[in-house]
Amino acid sequence: MVDGRPNILLVMADQVVPFLTGPYGDPAVQTPALDRLADQGVTFDAAYTAVPLCSPSRAALLAGRDASALGVFDNASVFPADQPTLGHYLSAHGYDTALSGKMHFVGPDQLHGFRTRLTTDVFPAGVDWVPELDEEGRFPAGGHARHYAPPDPGVRPWTMFRAYDEETQFRARQYLLNRSLEEQSDPFCLVVSYHHPHDPFHVSQEAWDRYEDTEIPLSEPDDAGGLARSVMDDWADDAHETAAYDLRDPAARRITRRAYYAALSSVDDMVGQLLEALETTGELENTLVLFTSDHGDMMTERGMVQKRCFYEWSARVPLIARFPDALHAGTRIAQPVSLIDLLPTVLDLAGVPEPRRAHIDGRSLLPLIAQADADHDFASPTDTIERPVFSEYHLEKVYAPCFMVRLGHFKYILVHEHDEQLFDLDADPGERTDLSEDPAHQEVRDALRALVLDRFDPVRLSAEGRASIARRVVVRDAMRHNGTHWDYEPRFDPTTQFVR
Repeated sequence: MVDGRPNILLVMADQVVPFLTGPYGDPAVQTPALDRLADQGVTFDAAYTAVPLCSPSRAALLAGRDASALGVFDNASVFPADQPTLGHYLSAHGYDTALSGKMHFVGPDQLHGFRTRLTTDVFPAGVDWVPELDEEGRFPAGGHARHYAPPDPGVRPWTMFRAYDEETQFRARQYLLNRSLEEQSDPFCLVVSYHHPHDPFHVSQEAWDRYEDTEIPLSEPDDAGGLARSVMDDWADDAHETAAYDLRDPAARRITRRAYYAALSSVDDMVGQLLEALETTGELENTLVLFTSDHGDMMTERGMVQKRCFYEWSARVPLIARFPDALHAGTRIAQPVSLIDLLPTVLDLAGVPEPRRAHIDGRSLLPLIAQADADHDFASPTDTIERPVFSEYHLEKVYAPCFMVRLGHFKYILVHEHDEQLFDLDADPGERTDLSEDPAHQEVRDALRALVLDRFDPVRLSAEGRASIARRVVVRDAMRHNGTHWDYEPRFDPTTQFVR
């Protein structure tokens, strides 16, 4: 470490379901690198995304703020350039900061405080995907359900997304290894972000063959009539065109799950290579290694696919932190946490002083880790740190602002002017029974609703969202007319790379 400042390696993969990884108990998946991180680090058993959607989740994570506070509502919202991020804070604190891979930044600022990006992005940086309604007042269907039903999941000799992740990996490893060739006086912060295992689940033959003789576990078939449902379910199913496919057939689901496992194992391979690069350069024990995802994936649970809802498979994310010298190895944190808590945690570890920080909605995770250490050391539980964790979802494929709060073992969901749900996750981990109308739970429901409405203003956010769409439609049309693009173009100077 440089002056007590650890290096930071933040690794993200897109659409990772924690329940389908080794550290979170899946019996079939092969994720040895993630298992190693969990064995040597801290695993958060109830981490939630700030938004179950790519771009807003990433903006919220990097800024440590609620996505709606940033005005980042959907996958075509511009991330404000004047909002301090992890990149800004650590660059100003003497770190060398770099990005490799999928960041989903929308807008002309494609760095957001980082010194460099090592790749372009895989998706548009413009407002191309603004969630505009058609003439009938409906969102154009996305059709993602087709990726979860045969014959789509399976082996492909090559894909654009595999090419992208391989370039992401090459540039990231090159960055880490090149540091050993140069005299470095500054610690580094490298963010590496893979597209996989996001659908479509098109994988290599080698990755597919790893699960040739594996028994693929599935949950019991869901009876849609016996499950709690929200209007959000209907909106997501309509957007993804789930009615056009049989997403409940066990044989078909196992094919999809096998392809997902294969994609996840490929990501795990790359995580292992990054750890190997840190070991090769002697930096592993000086580096905080974080692994997480932007959101989960319903993976045909409840007959649903992708994200865009607050059920556990969509809103929960893996979160593992390996500290320098494997401090806190093997620790597990049961209390709910949020991805927006990562920024203040990293700033605390890096020693960024409070006066140098702008407003941050997240809260450092270090007190939870200290509490876990105290419980372990003294074999008697301290007072549990219990704090609400929020998530939100707006505009894209939904017709009203949507909110979630988790406090203790209760989860509450509010869809403005439509419906609400309440689940006891201890008694009902499958979220089958909605308790929002149960007289015995009205006090809990009302208290959690008050927490949501104290933090968010649905009426204001609805108006801001509609106004944002109207502005972006004009910008989108002008950019298309002018042929304007904001996509990042990485620059490399071959005249200085090798022997000249």
